[in-house]
Amino acid sequence: MSLVSTHGPLDGYLPPAGGFDEMIDANGDVRPHWSALSEGYQHLGLDELARRREEIRLLLEQDGVTYNVTGDEAQLRRPWMLDPIPLVLPSDEWSALERGIAQRAELLDLVLRDLYGDRELLRSGLVPAEMILGDPSFLRACDGISLPGARQLIVLATDLARTDDGDWVALGHRTQAPSGAAYALENRRVVSRVFPQLFRTAAVHRLAPFTRSLRSALQDVAPPGVEEPNVVVLSPGALSETAFEHASIAALLGYPLVEGSDLEVRDGRVWLRTVTDKMPVHVILRRVDAWFCDPLELRADSTLGVAGLVDACRTGTVSVVNTLGSGVLENAGLATVLPTLAAYFLDTDLLLPPVRSWWCGDPVGRSHVLANLGRLVVRPLTRAALEHSIDTSVASTAELDDLRRRIEAKPHHWVGQERVHPASAPVLSDTDLAPRPVVLRSFAVAQEDAYTVMTGGLARAATDDPGRPIANRAGAMSKDTWVLSAAPESQSGFWLASFDQPVRASSEVLAARAAENFFWLGRYAERAEATVRLLRVVNGRRDEFENAEAGPGPAALAVLLEAVTRITGTYPGFTGNGATELRSHPTDELFSLIVDAGRPGSVAHAIAAMLDAIDDLRDQLSVDTWLVVGSLQRELDRLDHEPGERDEAATNILNDLLHGLLSMAGIATESMVRDSGWHFLDAGRRVERGINLSSLVSAALGVERGAAVESLLIESVLKTEESIITYRRRYRSRARLAAVLDLLVGDAGNPRSLHYTVDRLSEDLTVLGTTHEGTATTASAIAGDLRSMIGEISSEQLAAPDDWGRRQELVSFAGTAVSALMAASDSVTADFFTKPLPQRSVLTPVERPDHRSQ
Repeated sequence: MSLVSTHGPLDGYLPPAGGFDEMIDANGDVRPHWSALSEGYQHLGLDELARRREEIRLLLEQDGVTYNVTGDEAQLRRPWMLDPIPLVLPSDEWSALERGIAQRAELLDLVLRDLYGDRELLRSGLVPAEMILGDPSFLRACDGISLPGARQLIVLATDLARTDDGDWVALGHRTQAPSGAAYALENRRVVSRVFPQLFRTAAVHRLAPFTRSLRSALQDVAPPGVEEPNVVVLSPGALSETAFEHASIAALLGYPLVEGSDLEVRDGRVWLRTVTDKMPVHVILRRVDAWFCDPLELRADSTLGVAGLVDACRTGTVSVVNTLGSGVLENAGLATVLPTLAAYFLDTDLLLPPVRSWWCGDPVGRSHVLANLGRLVVRPLTRAALEHSIDTSVASTAELDDLRRRIEAKPHHWVGQERVHPASAPVLSDTDLAPRPVVLRSFAVAQEDAYTVMTGGLARAATDDPGRPIANRAGAMSKDTWVLSAAPESQSGFWLASFDQPVRASSEVLAARAAENFFWLGRYAERAEATVRLLRVVNGRRDEFENAEAGPGPAALAVLLEAVTRITGTYPGFTGNGATELRSHPTDELFSLIVDAGRPGSVAHAIAAMLDAIDDLRDQLSVDTWLVVGSLQRELDRLDHEPGERDEAATNILNDLLHGLLSMAGIATESMVRDSGWHFLDAGRRVERGINLSSLVSAALGVERGAAVESLLIESVLKTEESIITYRRRYRSRARLAAVLDLLVGDAGNPRSLHYTVDRLSEDLTVLGTTHEGTATTASAIAGDLRSMIGEISSEQLAAPDDWGRRQELVSFAGTAVSALMAASDSVTADFFTKPLPQRSVLTPVERPDHRSQ
């Protein structure tokens, strides 16, 4: 079918001459499986496609989908990029690809089993020993380690490209800690939501069954005798390049997301440190490169792994997926021998051929590579090397000479490959649909008697810079992959069970690190909100009195400015040398207290710390959380770039930030189950609220001032603590300090009072219970003592000044409350979060590459 339209997005679409295009054939006609979509895009028009691209961007932002470019501070939390146009494949073509992917998984599984078992491949010479033994990803410490069941390779990612003649080839594999499946699932969720009609009419195969296949595979490799295994997902942490995926996979599978510091090996078994006890771990889905998984037997300077993990694997008390050492299958040299190995193991040809490759450790291969420098891509043998693939067609003469010397010096470290020009597919540019080279990452997971392949995958399109690799780190645009169904899809793989089974909730598992992040999330969220509220009130007083030469207004403003410094701890601020001048011109200092993320005590610093805690809790929080996180992140990004006067900018920013922080508090109140995580979060909020309230009344009201000044200060304190309306409605008289203190300190029914705050903290600590040793927490005792003290205090006594006008009782009480709350916080840390000392190898650390995303 020829594409006939006027002024549509596809009108100027022109595939590269001589290449293969996914949408348009060699005659310029739309391929049959693209026809409905192409007509749909023409009908929508370019403006509507651009609008939906923006909708996709917002949905990804609201879901908190990021790709962190490690080593580049500017690209931490880089937004995930998704093209609105999917890669579309017909069902019959996918069926052939699926068979080829599954066959490769079978073959690589047999290779892995042999390399860490009998090593017949090395003895026979079918695989050159130097190729494997020279690969740092071949871990000698893992010799003989095997998983229960029929498979050793559980998860495989295969990168595919279509060549100019339309055939598919395998570019390589990811077996170390293969990533991308969760991004593929997110791409599908978003694109199907933005193009619901096109998606429904296209009859696209579902991706969800892959998640359930992965869960089943993890259950199947549990150590013998374990019927209901405890499974965890091991991540390097929130700064890992694919941290979003780690959390997403953990949430989809329903397993705890942990880091190495959450686990320990004791008595030959792996345990997860929870807030109440230690839980045995039977299966680990690892997203940490194997070298970093055990500082005792692998990389000695690693802080990402678990000391003793290799030995636990060796004794069979824990199963690690993929197995430690499976990264050897990413060896580029294997591409030169896989066809031979297919004949040896499977007695058949490879259905999905590799790129033609030559290993330079072989004299014939080396000769060919050296003779063809300038036309090949030269790759290091292993991804663990601190090298990158080199496209020799764009290298200078000097670069080629240097590469030649390096190959001749260490030939077994290098592999030459034919250059592949991936087929193009349509990508939405700013002006039209443009053809861009595309590669596809597929995913296979082991089942009892076969491999299940995700029906689709993660496609990536090149940037408009032809010299950049098609990789996420290089800024490639991701694409959803639509495999069109030729018949109604089999109704299987759904989440809802179709058989009767006992309804039994799993016991709550909260890692100590996650609990700590919940606690500090509460503290930083409350700290940010309290500081925003105080600065809004101060700005309001400035609008009223800053230009007045003298009188109660300027005097009250000076007290409030000093209180800002004391409460936020941002000394010297409005209290040190030059404070008088600074109080006369406070704009820059106040703006710094909003925007300077590098300044502890500022709003930006508290929000940044809050977002860091949220990053570590991705698998624990409601999806709606990311709606708020996105808005707060946008505010942080524009904080110091707000146009207009700083005073006006400050007001706008504070209002927007307060809106986001209140939304965050609302989500915690209305969307979180009252489990241990929520109680740690709430306890953190209560500790911080009590500290801020006590500090505020002491700093602003600790000294008696004239009636006019004190009236303004009392009003400011009530506004800051969101209690001004309650006070006016209840007392219907002029401000009286004893009544104010009764409301803010002793009123058990006022959510903003110290009494209410400590009551709730005590309840949280009671629910959280005892320490690991079964004793009551010190924090509970501290909170109980503080409750008793609040119950005995007299507001009249607190309000009474001494002969010099100082309210010593108030200042002393507030100081005691702050000290008690800080002591309670320290006790919670000691009782629930304290980490064991790290275990270190006595061996000298060897030089190893840094952890890299897969």
